[in-house]
Amino acid sequence: MNAKRGIFLGVIFAFFILGFIAIQKATPTAKADRIYKEIKVYSPYKFEKRMGGLTIVNTKTGEKEKPDAADALYRMDDLDKQWGKKHLKVVGNDVFVLGDNNQTVTKIFIETKKERDWLHSFFGI
Repeated sequence: MNAKRGIFLGVIFAFFILGFIAIQKATPTAKADRIYKEIKVYSPYKFEKRMGGLTIVNTKTGEKEKPDAADALYRMDDLDKQWGKKHLKVVGNDVFVLGDNNQTVTKIFIETKKERDWLHSFFGI
């Protein structure tokens, strides 16, 4: 193999590696699907599609945030974490979703240790 071909293949390989690393950094953390979907129903933050990307809407206040397309998923995770610290409580094998006045809205059963660990790492509860 001559030097030009080696340099060319090295540059292409470097771009693939850098692209893979960029995709890994842009992807938010994995979530425990079952329990996250059940909790997400009670979160006041929802995505709204717009021409330039996504808008995060607080359904209780009507406030809208328009983060960059690359930051939209991370911002939603941050808002969910802030909401979860105030409105979620783990007691035994259950997660209690609390309303604004600390009344219990619903109770969700924690089925596995993986879900419990995810609740602790994601929401800090």
